[in-house]
Amino acid sequence: GATALAGASGGAWTRRLGLGFVLTYLSVLVLLPIAAIASKAFENGLASFFDEVSSPQAVAALRTTVLISLAVMAINAVVGTMIAWVLVRDNFPGKSFVEAIIDLPFALPTIVASLTLLALYGPQSPVGIDVAYTQFAIALALLFVTLPFTVRSVQPVLMELEKETEEAAASLGAGAFYRFRRVVLPPLLGPILAGAGLGFARSVGEFGSLILISGNIPFKTEVSSVYIFTKIEGDNLPGAAAISVVLLAIALGVLGLISILSYWRSRHVG
Repeated sequence: GATALAGASGGAWTRRLGLGFVLTYLSVLVLLPIAAIASKAFENGLASFFDEVSSPQAVAALRTTVLISLAVMAINAVVGTMIAWVLVRDNFPGKSFVEAIIDLPFALPTIVASLTLLALYGPQSPVGIDVAYTQFAIALALLFVTLPFTVRSVQPVLMELEKETEEAAASLGAGAFYRFRRVVLPPLLGPILAGAGLGFARSVGEFGSLILISGNIPFKTEVSSVYIFTKIEGDNLPGAAAISVVLLAIALGVLGLISILSYWRSRHVG
């Protein structure tokens, strides 16, 4: 009894120590920097904050950022799922190479990605396609850097799905689309939403891959991250912090909504 009590006490102490370490680590890396940026954003008062975030150029940059990021999120949800499906269900020559390509955006410096896209789709494009300094170029760059999120979120779930359930549905006369919609898609919705949401959060804050190919034209191709950079260059740190807080709120809001939808879906399906 004494041994069991000592073991339970030691386990509780270990859990508390682990929790304390996690909270301290997250506080230093995440919570304190967020608190610092929020404090800087409201340094000159609430009126100054609203003046910064409601200026025409700031609103235009935010609109461009959010709308293109939402479009990229939708594309990633569909195309990322298709790529994951092919990688899991099909065997083909060069599959390992494709798997490595999927993770390339994680390893490649984003400024290199911007230079690569500019060289391929810029004024001196070797393929004759010049989309540089357009909103399409912004979407292209964001699709590149967010490619892995949905693929890597959906792929493990697809690998765990039992084909016997699909085969049973097929034996009962269910067509391919019906099997996908009723058998395959429900367990994939959560991972699809999670991957797409992470891609959106990455998109709204992306900077490196956009700095060259977007052109940074105010009211046209200027995104919020670049607008923040111009504020910093102009020694307006409270203004940069104000836009940063808005971007943070948007990203957290979308991620929170997706978490709620995923939770509701899991309860509904269950």
